[in-house]
Amino acid sequence: MERLNGSFTITQLSNFTILFLLSCCSFTATEAYDALDPTGNITIKWDIMTWTPDGYVAVVTIYNFQQYRHIQAPGWSLGWTWAKKEVIWSMVGGQTTEQGDCSKFKGNIPHCCKKSPTVVDLLPGTPYNQQIANCCRGGVINSWGQDPANAVSSFQVSVGQAGTTNRTVKVPKNFTLMAPGPGYTCSPAKTGAPTKFMTGDKRRVTQAMMTWNVTCTYSQFLSQKTPTCCVSLSSFYNDTIVPCPTCACGCQNNITQPGTCVEAESPYLASALSAPGKSSNTPLVRCTSHMCPIRIHWHVKVNYKDYWRVKVTITNFNYRMNYTQWNLVVQHPNFDNLTESFSFNYKALTPYGGLNDTAMLWGIQFYNDLLMQAGPLGNVQSELLFRKDQLTFTFDKGWAFPRRIYFNGDNCVMPPPDAYPWLPNSSPRPVFSVLPIMTTLVSLAFLLVYP
Repeated sequence: MERLNGSFTITQLSNFTILFLLSCCSFTATEAYDALDPTGNITIKWDIMTWTPDGYVAVVTIYNFQQYRHIQAPGWSLGWTWAKKEVIWSMVGGQTTEQGDCSKFKGNIPHCCKKSPTVVDLLPGTPYNQQIANCCRGGVINSWGQDPANAVSSFQVSVGQAGTTNRTVKVPKNFTLMAPGPGYTCSPAKTGAPTKFMTGDKRRVTQAMMTWNVTCTYSQFLSQKTPTCCVSLSSFYNDTIVPCPTCACGCQNNITQPGTCVEAESPYLASALSAPGKSSNTPLVRCTSHMCPIRIHWHVKVNYKDYWRVKVTITNFNYRMNYTQWNLVVQHPNFDNLTESFSFNYKALTPYGGLNDTAMLWGIQFYNDLLMQAGPLGNVQSELLFRKDQLTFTFDKGWAFPRRIYFNGDNCVMPPPDAYPWLPNSSPRPVFSVLPIMTTLVSLAFLLVYP
């Protein structure tokens, strides 16, 4: 940067200031670290169970240690790059998406010969002789906080041309996890303490020959460039309904990007749903001002003497997807006094010890755990009853509205605080009258002119 007489020019300083502000604003809340789940991650364990004449048999297990972020259909896919010239002879509970070039093998043909294979889970209904424990759910893995019994997925792989001892075997590298799209970044595999296993009669403990660990963390920014949900607000004490912010998840642009949204009553809706993109993960949303696939509405419903009640409604605007095992994470200071959740399951999240201001909510099985695609049935709702804490409770200045909301682990766009519904005797911003000031100035001018 050039200097003029030992100092920066005004234009240069202005440009520098703009660049500084832009760089500061580029850091968003969508980084891999999640303040509401600071230790959440997906851990992959690669356990070598036995040695074979030219390699080994390993059980690969994917543990979802995230409290509220799960892997939904079409499920996970796991990739890596072999360190040497390994091949996969056979698999149980999973399969590679491609076999690769196995033309140099005669007779016994490997399951996969690719240098960088990609493995997917098998589908439900797979024959029992092709299954192992925790496999065959179509790649769907629930979150640890919601359903720990189904937060694990496994497959068995028989590897050849790999070395037959702890010294000659090599760790795979460049692990990638799609769940089902991008968003996860995986660490290099590290050798850890061998995993121990309890026998069925619980009288003997065995252990793996060797164990490698991989840790994958999630970033919403890597997963998608735009948000996927937004929040609207209303209350019984104010007629104003605060909608989702305009263009929260994108803007309507059917001219340059046709087919990004469709009107609810459009005669073209059926043809849009049967278009080639139907099977993809690309959402087809109802045309709205916010263009979000999911909207969460928080309505302050009733005020009692010792309690207050809120109604929460989740609406799906995506015509191409329904959400199984959905969940909602809400941050509000009164969750330490939640009395009843009428139609949702509830679990307190306390990542910081005794601070209980975050709740995880999800549907009741066989009742509302499935959020249907956009349409008359595309919503779920419940009411929450809170006990008032007389030291902190107030309806003033938007206190009754949530601080943060996540849907399926993604941070939703909130309205600006100055748009929240205010009490009738309050004002969202101070209003100053110019008339007294102008009267004073005119009087002073009059006195100066006519002393």
